[in-house]
Amino acid sequence: MQYKRFNDTIIVRIDRGEEILDKLREVCLSEGVKLASVSAIGAVNSFTVGVFRPNEKKYDANDFSGDYEIVSLAGTVTTMDGEYYAHLHMSAGDALGNVRGGHLNRAVVSATCEMIITVADGEINRRFDESVGLNLLEL
Repeated sequence: MQYKRFNDTIIVRIDRGEEILDKLREVCLSEGVKLASVSAIGAVNSFTVGVFRPNEKKYDANDFSGDYEIVSLAGTVTTMDGEYYAHLHMSAGDALGNVRGGHLNRAVVSATCEMIITVADGEINRRFDESVGLNLLEL
């Protein structure tokens, strides 16, 4: 991975074999990012995404392997109890154009991933909301 910061924008190149969430965390901790939006494109060969089931208050996870292009990767970086917290969703398409996606748990880069982190001045914390079963933004 390599990255370069331009004021409030960080451009990241994540390389083959690297895991996207690990590298995002590494950059944000290194740069002191407490609040940001994230977007990316690229290619992955192994990823896990999930969907939240509100009635059961739990996630179901799905694993995918093969050649996939990231159609969309978007999310936020915030804090929870003062610590780094990322919430991302990803959609990826296969060779036939079938797209799989959901809440991103893991994604391994197969060729490259180009990520843009847009840093906001401030900090927003999350707290667990028992009625919903999720870590919600405290605004």
